[in-house]
Amino acid sequence: QVQLVESGGGLVQAGGSLRLSCAASRSILSIDVMGWYRQAPGKERELVATITSNRRTNYADSVKGRFTISRDNAKNTWNLQMNSLKPEDTAVYYCSLATYGSGTPRYWGQGTQVTVSS
Repeated sequence: QVQLVESGGGLVQAGGSLRLSCAASRSILSIDVMGWYRQAPGKERELVATITSNRRTNYADSVKGRFTISRDNAKNTWNLQMNSLKPEDTAVYYCSLATYGSGTPRYWGQGTQVTVSS
């Protein structure tokens, strides 16, 4: 069982920035795909961004140009830098860990609240 521990999040005004971090309880493998998802009240969980072992990234259209996902293999961590935040970015953010090609993540963090005030 792999544990994912998130940090960051909080309350910020529109236009502001936040940084989320996720730490895994084991070393990052070459087949791992690290990611971030979010779930707003009354909505389904949606993909925000993913990054592969060779640092290929994928972003939801709604966050492109504003959010940046990165990883630090030596520390078994990955981050989500969120800039130019909007009220519609308000959600619980979950970090995720999947096996390349599997689609649905196998492991999830506990979730961290991000609230953007207008």
